[in-house]
Amino acid sequence: MTRSDTTLNLSAGIASVTVALVLVLAKLWALRETGSLAVAAALADSALDLMMSLGGLAAIAYAAKPADADHAFGHTAVEDLAALAQSMIIIASAGVIGGAATMRLVAGNSPLPAQESKGIAVMILSILLTGALVWWQRRVARRTGNKVVAADSLHYIGDLVPNLGALLALAASALFGLGQVDSIVALGAAAMLIVGAVRIGRGAWHALMDRQADADTIAAISQIARDYPGVLGHHDLKTRQSGSRLFVNLHIELDGTQTLYQAHSIGAGLRRAILKEYPQADVLIHKDPHGVTPHPDDPQKENAT
Repeated sequence: MTRSDTTLNLSAGIASVTVALVLVLAKLWALRETGSLAVAAALADSALDLMMSLGGLAAIAYAAKPADADHAFGHTAVEDLAALAQSMIIIASAGVIGGAATMRLVAGNSPLPAQESKGIAVMILSILLTGALVWWQRRVARRTGNKVVAADSLHYIGDLVPNLGALLALAASALFGLGQVDSIVALGAAAMLIVGAVRIGRGAWHALMDRQADADTIAAISQIARDYPGVLGHHDLKTRQSGSRLFVNLHIELDGTQTLYQAHSIGAGLRRAILKEYPQADVLIHKDPHGVTPHPDDPQKENAT
Protein backbone atom coordinates (compact mmCIF):
# COMPACT_ATOMS: atom_id res chain seq x y z
CA MET A 1 0.00 0.00 0.00
CA THR A 2 1.41 3.38 -0.99
CA ARG A 3 1.74 6.29 1.41
CA SER A 4 -0.85 8.27 -0.56
CA ASP A 5 -3.36 5.40 -0.27
CA THR A 6 -2.75 5.20 3.47
CA THR A 7 -3.32 8.95 3.76
CA LEU A 8 -6.57 8.70 1.79
CA ASN A 9 -7.84 5.81 3.92
CA LEU A 10 -7.00 7.67 7.15
CA SER A 11 -8.68 10.83 5.85
CA ALA A 12 -11.85 8.83 5.16
CA GLY A 13 -11.72 7.31 8.65
CA ILE A 14 -11.18 10.67 10.37
CA ALA A 15 -13.96 12.27 8.32
CA SER A 16 -16.31 9.43 9.31
CA VAL A 17 -15.60 9.85 13.03
CA THR A 18 -15.95 13.65 12.81
CA VAL A 19 -19.28 13.53 10.96
CA ALA A 20 -20.68 10.89 13.33
CA LEU A 21 -19.72 12.94 16.40
CA VAL A 22 -21.28 16.13 14.98
CA LEU A 23 -24.49 14.29 14.13
CA VAL A 24 -24.76 12.67 17.57
CA LEU A 25 -24.52 16.07 19.25
CA ALA A 26 -26.96 17.68 16.79
CA LYS A 27 -29.54 14.90 17.14
CA LEU A 28 -29.29 14.94 20.93
CA TRP A 29 -30.32 18.58 20.80
CA ALA A 30 -33.08 17.85 18.26
CA LEU A 31 -34.45 15.00 20.38
CA ARG A 32 -34.62 17.26 23.43
CA GLU A 33 -36.45 19.92 21.43
CA THR A 34 -38.90 17.70 19.53
CA GLY A 35 -39.35 14.46 21.47
CA SER A 36 -39.66 12.74 18.08
CA LEU A 37 -39.33 8.95 17.94
CA ALA A 38 -37.98 9.26 14.41
CA VAL A 39 -35.23 11.58 15.63
CA ALA A 40 -34.56 9.19 18.53
CA ALA A 41 -34.08 6.33 16.05
CA ALA A 42 -31.78 8.51 13.94
CA LEU A 43 -29.82 9.43 17.09
CA ALA A 44 -29.37 5.76 18.01
CA ASP A 45 -28.17 5.05 14.48
CA SER A 46 -25.65 7.91 14.62
CA ALA A 47 -24.36 6.68 17.99
CA LEU A 48 -23.80 3.26 16.39
CA ASP A 49 -22.10 5.01 13.48
CA LEU A 50 -19.71 6.72 15.87
CA MET A 51 -18.70 3.43 17.50
CA MET A 52 -18.23 1.73 14.14
CA SER A 53 -16.29 4.65 12.70
CA LEU A 54 -13.93 4.67 15.67
CA GLY A 55 -13.34 0.94 15.22
CA GLY A 56 -12.89 1.38 11.47
CA LEU A 57 -10.35 4.16 11.96
CA ALA A 58 -8.37 1.97 14.36
CA ALA A 59 -8.43 -0.87 11.80
CA ILE A 60 -7.27 1.42 8.99
CA ALA A 61 -4.39 2.71 11.12
CA TYR A 62 -3.36 -0.82 12.13
CA ALA A 63 -3.54 -2.13 8.55
CA ALA A 64 -1.21 0.67 7.44
CA LYS A 65 1.60 -0.66 9.63
CA PRO A 66 4.48 -2.07 7.57
CA ALA A 67 5.36 -5.75 7.61
CA ASP A 68 7.44 -6.88 10.57
CA ALA A 69 9.06 -10.04 11.90
CA ASP A 70 5.76 -11.41 13.22
CA HIS A 71 3.65 -10.31 10.23
CA ALA A 72 5.81 -10.84 7.15
CA PHE A 73 2.86 -10.22 4.80
CA GLY A 74 1.72 -7.04 6.54
CA HIS A 75 -1.37 -6.29 8.61
CA THR A 76 -4.03 -5.77 5.93
CA ALA A 77 -6.05 -8.82 7.05
CA VAL A 78 -7.41 -6.62 9.85
CA GLU A 79 -9.40 -4.82 7.14
CA ASP A 80 -11.30 -8.05 6.45
CA LEU A 81 -11.84 -8.70 10.16
CA ALA A 82 -13.18 -5.18 10.68
CA ALA A 83 -15.37 -5.37 7.56
CA LEU A 84 -16.80 -8.73 8.71
CA ALA A 85 -17.54 -7.32 12.17
CA GLN A 86 -19.11 -4.20 10.65
CA SER A 87 -21.32 -6.26 8.36
CA MET A 88 -22.60 -8.29 11.32
CA ILE A 89 -23.34 -5.11 13.30
CA ILE A 90 -25.09 -3.59 10.27
CA ILE A 91 -27.29 -6.68 9.91
CA ALA A 92 -28.15 -6.58 13.62
CA SER A 93 -28.98 -2.87 13.53
CA ALA A 94 -31.06 -3.37 10.39
CA GLY A 95 -33.00 -6.07 12.21
CA VAL A 96 -33.68 -3.71 15.11
CA ILE A 97 -34.75 -0.91 12.76
CA GLY A 98 -37.00 -3.24 10.78
CA GLY A 99 -38.55 -4.70 13.93
CA ALA A 100 -39.20 -1.27 15.43
CA ALA A 101 -40.75 -0.05 12.19
CA THR A 102 -43.00 -3.11 12.01
CA MET A 103 -44.19 -2.66 15.60
CA ARG A 104 -44.95 1.00 14.93
CA LEU A 105 -46.99 0.10 11.86
CA VAL A 106 -48.92 -2.52 13.82
CA ALA A 107 -49.50 -0.23 16.82
CA GLY A 108 -50.35 2.83 14.74
CA ASN A 109 -50.32 5.22 17.71
CA SER A 110 -47.01 7.07 17.81
CA PRO A 111 -47.18 10.48 19.54
CA LEU A 112 -46.73 13.54 17.36
CA PRO A 113 -43.42 15.44 17.69
CA ALA A 114 -43.12 19.03 18.89
CA GLN A 115 -41.18 21.96 17.35
CA GLU A 116 -40.78 20.06 14.12
CA SER A 117 -38.91 22.91 12.41
CA LYS A 118 -35.88 22.44 14.67
CA GLY A 119 -35.83 18.72 14.02
CA ILE A 120 -36.21 19.32 10.28
CA ALA A 121 -33.19 21.66 10.31
CA VAL A 122 -31.06 19.04 12.07
CA MET A 123 -32.14 16.27 9.69
CA ILE A 124 -31.31 18.43 6.67
CA LEU A 125 -27.86 19.06 8.19
CA SER A 126 -27.53 15.32 8.77
CA ILE A 127 -28.41 14.48 5.16
CA LEU A 128 -25.97 17.04 3.75
CA LEU A 129 -23.07 15.93 5.96
CA THR A 130 -23.78 12.25 5.35
CA GLY A 131 -24.00 12.78 1.59
CA ALA A 132 -20.66 14.60 1.53
CA LEU A 133 -19.04 11.86 3.63
CA VAL A 134 -20.38 9.06 1.43
CA TRP A 135 -19.10 10.85 -1.68
CA TRP A 136 -15.58 11.04 -0.19
CA GLN A 137 -15.62 7.48 1.16
CA ARG A 138 -16.70 5.99 -2.17
CA ARG A 139 -14.02 7.96 -3.96
CA VAL A 140 -11.37 6.70 -1.52
CA ALA A 141 -12.65 3.09 -1.69
CA ARG A 142 -12.48 3.10 -5.50
CA ARG A 143 -8.91 4.43 -5.36
CA THR A 144 -7.49 2.24 -2.58
CA GLY A 145 -9.80 -0.80 -2.47
CA ASN A 146 -10.02 -0.53 1.33
CA LYS A 147 -12.85 -2.77 2.59
CA VAL A 148 -13.26 -0.91 5.88
CA VAL A 149 -13.93 2.35 4.03
CA ALA A 150 -16.29 0.52 1.65
CA ALA A 151 -18.24 -1.04 4.54
CA ASP A 152 -18.43 2.27 6.39
CA SER A 153 -19.65 3.96 3.21
CA LEU A 154 -22.39 1.35 2.84
CA HIS A 155 -23.53 2.01 6.39
CA TYR A 156 -23.75 5.76 5.81
CA ILE A 157 -25.60 5.23 2.52
CA GLY A 158 -28.12 3.24 4.54
CA ASP A 159 -28.31 6.14 7.00
CA LEU A 160 -29.51 8.50 4.29
CA VAL A 161 -32.81 6.63 4.02
CA PRO A 162 -33.67 6.73 7.77
CA ASN A 163 -32.64 10.38 7.85
CA LEU A 164 -34.93 11.10 4.91
CA GLY A 165 -37.64 9.12 6.67
CA ALA A 166 -37.21 11.16 9.84
CA LEU A 167 -37.34 14.35 7.77
CA LEU A 168 -40.55 13.20 6.07
CA ALA A 169 -42.05 12.16 9.41
CA LEU A 170 -41.37 15.58 10.94
CA ALA A 171 -42.75 17.33 7.85
CA ALA A 172 -45.84 15.09 7.82
CA SER A 173 -46.39 15.80 11.50
CA ALA A 174 -46.06 19.55 11.02
CA LEU A 175 -48.25 19.71 7.90
CA PHE A 176 -50.77 16.89 8.23
CA GLY A 177 -50.60 15.59 11.80
CA LEU A 178 -49.26 12.18 10.69
CA GLY A 179 -46.88 10.36 13.03
CA GLN A 180 -45.73 7.14 11.32
CA VAL A 181 -44.59 8.11 7.83
CA ASP A 182 -41.00 7.03 8.50
CA SER A 183 -41.90 3.41 9.38
CA ILE A 184 -42.35 2.25 5.79
CA VAL A 185 -39.16 4.06 4.73
CA ALA A 186 -37.30 2.46 7.67
CA LEU A 187 -38.34 -1.01 6.48
CA GLY A 188 -36.89 -0.27 3.05
CA ALA A 189 -33.68 1.03 4.60
CA ALA A 190 -33.35 -2.09 6.74
CA ALA A 191 -33.70 -4.36 3.70
CA MET A 192 -31.12 -2.36 1.76
CA LEU A 193 -28.69 -2.50 4.68
CA ILE A 194 -29.01 -6.27 5.02
CA VAL A 195 -28.39 -6.90 1.31
CA GLY A 196 -25.33 -4.65 1.24
CA ALA A 197 -23.95 -6.00 4.53
CA VAL A 198 -24.21 -9.59 3.29
CA ARG A 199 -22.22 -8.63 0.19
CA ILE A 200 -19.50 -6.91 2.22
CA GLY A 201 -19.41 -9.74 4.77
CA ARG A 202 -19.18 -12.42 2.09
CA GLY A 203 -16.21 -10.68 0.48
CA ALA A 204 -14.42 -10.32 3.81
CA TRP A 205 -15.08 -13.96 4.71
CA HIS A 206 -13.71 -15.17 1.38
CA ALA A 207 -10.57 -13.07 1.89
CA LEU A 208 -10.02 -14.46 5.39
CA MET A 209 -10.35 -17.97 3.93
CA ASP A 210 -7.68 -17.17 1.30
CA ARG A 211 -10.06 -17.48 -1.64
CA GLN A 212 -8.48 -16.68 -4.98
CA ALA A 213 -9.05 -13.35 -6.72
CA ASP A 214 -11.96 -12.96 -9.10
CA ALA A 215 -11.80 -14.64 -12.51
CA ASP A 216 -11.29 -11.36 -14.41
CA THR A 217 -8.24 -10.46 -12.29
CA ILE A 218 -6.70 -13.91 -12.75
CA ALA A 219 -7.31 -13.80 -16.51
CA ALA A 220 -5.78 -10.31 -16.75
CA ILE A 221 -2.62 -11.31 -14.86
CA SER A 222 -2.33 -14.45 -16.99
CA GLN A 223 -2.59 -12.33 -20.12
CA ILE A 224 0.12 -9.94 -18.94
CA ALA A 225 2.46 -12.90 -18.35
CA ARG A 226 1.55 -14.50 -21.67
CA ASP A 227 2.29 -11.32 -23.64
CA TYR A 228 5.48 -10.30 -21.84
CA PRO A 229 8.63 -10.52 -24.03
CA GLY A 230 10.90 -13.41 -23.11
CA VAL A 231 8.23 -15.39 -21.22
CA LEU A 232 7.74 -18.70 -23.05
CA GLY A 233 4.99 -19.96 -20.78
CA HIS A 234 3.66 -19.77 -17.24
CA HIS A 235 1.95 -22.00 -14.70
CA ASP A 236 0.93 -22.26 -11.05
CA LEU A 237 -0.67 -18.81 -10.98
CA LYS A 238 -2.03 -18.47 -7.47
CA THR A 239 -3.74 -15.44 -5.92
CA ARG A 240 -5.36 -14.44 -2.67
CA GLN A 241 -6.81 -11.24 -1.24
CA SER A 242 -5.98 -9.77 2.17
CA GLY A 243 -7.79 -6.54 2.86
CA SER A 244 -6.89 -4.19 0.02
CA ARG A 245 -3.72 -6.17 -0.80
CA LEU A 246 -3.61 -8.72 -3.64
CA PHE A 247 -1.01 -11.47 -3.36
CA VAL A 248 0.20 -13.08 -6.60
CA ASN A 249 2.46 -16.14 -6.96
CA LEU A 250 3.47 -17.10 -10.48
CA HIS A 251 5.91 -19.50 -12.20
CA ILE A 252 7.23 -18.37 -15.59
CA GLU A 253 9.14 -20.44 -18.14
CA LEU A 254 12.23 -18.89 -19.72
CA ASP A 255 15.00 -19.84 -22.13
CA GLY A 256 17.29 -21.99 -20.00
CA THR A 257 20.41 -21.03 -21.98
CA GLN A 258 20.28 -17.33 -21.11
CA THR A 259 22.23 -15.82 -18.26
CA LEU A 260 20.87 -15.44 -14.74
CA TYR A 261 21.05 -11.67 -15.22
CA GLN A 262 18.85 -11.88 -18.33
CA ALA A 263 16.34 -14.15 -16.56
CA HIS A 264 16.22 -11.78 -13.62
CA SER A 265 15.59 -8.80 -15.91
CA ILE A 266 12.62 -10.54 -17.53
CA GLY A 267 11.13 -11.54 -14.16
CA ALA A 268 11.62 -8.05 -12.70
CA GLY A 269 10.07 -6.45 -15.78
CA LEU A 270 7.05 -8.74 -15.63
CA ARG A 271 6.61 -7.91 -11.95
CA ARG A 272 6.60 -4.19 -12.78
CA ALA A 273 4.04 -4.79 -15.55
CA ILE A 274 1.69 -6.56 -13.12
CA LEU A 275 2.16 -3.84 -10.49
CA LYS A 276 1.34 -1.19 -13.09
CA GLU A 277 -2.10 -2.74 -13.52
CA TYR A 278 -2.52 -3.76 -9.86
CA PRO A 279 -0.64 -1.29 -7.63
CA GLN A 280 -1.92 -2.97 -4.45
CA ALA A 281 -0.40 -6.32 -5.42
CA ASP A 282 2.44 -8.21 -3.77
CA VAL A 283 4.00 -10.22 -6.62
CA LEU A 284 6.34 -13.20 -6.29
CA ILE A 285 7.68 -14.73 -9.52
CA HIS A 286 9.56 -18.03 -9.77
CA LYS A 287 11.60 -18.76 -12.92
CA ASP A 288 11.76 -22.20 -14.58
CA PRO A 289 13.70 -23.30 -17.69
CA HIS A 290 11.28 -23.87 -20.58
CA GLY A 291 10.80 -27.49 -21.64
CA VAL A 292 12.36 -29.13 -18.59
CA THR A 293 10.76 -32.46 -17.68
CA PRO A 294 9.29 -32.18 -14.17
CA HIS A 295 10.76 -34.44 -11.49
CA PRO A 296 8.36 -37.24 -10.47
CA ASP A 297 8.28 -35.91 -6.92
CA ASP A 298 7.39 -32.36 -8.00
CA PRO A 299 3.74 -31.22 -7.78
CA GLN A 300 1.87 -31.29 -11.08
CA LYS A 301 1.83 -27.92 -12.84
CA GLU A 302 -1.35 -25.88 -12.57
CA ASN A 303 -2.70 -23.33 -15.04
CA ALA A 304 0.04 -24.23 -17.53
CA THR A 305 0.10 -21.84 -20.49
